[in-house]
Amino acid sequence: MSATHPSSRRSTPAGAAARTAAVPCWHLRSDEFHCSWGHAVIVRWPSEAIWEDLVPSLPGFTVEIVPELDSTNSELMRRARNGLFEPILLVAERQTAGRGRLGRDWASDTQPAAAGAASLTFSLGLLLAPQDWSGLSLVVGLAVVEALHPGLQLKWPNDVWLDERKLGGILIETATGVGDMRYVVIGVGLNLTMPDSQGLRTPAAALREVLPGVEAPTVLERVVRPLVHAVQRFSETGFVPFRAAFAKRDVLQGRDVLCSDGQSGACRGVDGRGALLVHTAEGLVSITSAEVSVRPAPAPPSPSAFGA
Repeated sequence: MSATHPSSRRSTPAGAAARTAAVPCWHLRSDEFHCSWGHAVIVRWPSEAIWEDLVPSLPGFTVEIVPELDSTNSELMRRARNGLFEPILLVAERQTAGRGRLGRDWASDTQPAAAGAASLTFSLGLLLAPQDWSGLSLVVGLAVVEALHPGLQLKWPNDVWLDERKLGGILIETATGVGDMRYVVIGVGLNLTMPDSQGLRTPAAALREVLPGVEAPTVLERVVRPLVHAVQRFSETGFVPFRAAFAKRDVLQGRDVLCSDGQSGACRGVDGRGALLVHTAEGLVSITSAEVSVRPAPAPPSPSAFGA
């Protein structure tokens, strides 16, 4: 996939140009993405509104919408390796090779936009130089759920949950940037409708369960601006100011958990750097490794009504 998709649209100070590509045909106007797959449909993306709101604090910021990519995170990391460190929001209506944490696949839409988007996937690229990177994924997740619905929860370190099921995920990657700054790529994927559950390790949830009929452009507009502001604040302050708010959404706190490294115990929340605190048989342990997977321990079986 080339760095700039032939039918992509970038919102910049000069506005967006209208272009026509091969079938499927994408007609791009200032705030519209029109896909013809045998059905007339117009997807209105709030790219100009997002750009106008964020460019004062992010000089050079652009918004790019593409119909298809292998992975928005992979694309921005490719650009970073080629020396492109612009602040950018990259949205793909469909991903063919989305990635999650620990190298897992992230399932994106397999249907054209005309059929109605089943998910929202985007990546945000920024140059940052925080004193401590610990807790960034928690801050990203917190910004996302606070912007969407009070019933959404967070599972350390990067999952959005609803009623014990996974609604979305976050993938953060970094590349060498400029000076003491690193280029951070923040990927977010959210289910709008229920995905195919075959092969999923965790039961799935959908945003439309709590926000009926919500569409991807609306979710994007609600999430991106508070996300950028939260990340900028984190860069200045670290995780500590976000700790109390995270605790209110922490799905693991107070529960028995199992870790992929063999540890188990009762979760005691997170510390001031975003490390997971687990009270094990050996005492209180701080888990910081991104390579450790944590899940709630299964509930013990209920006793029989006959005491058997």
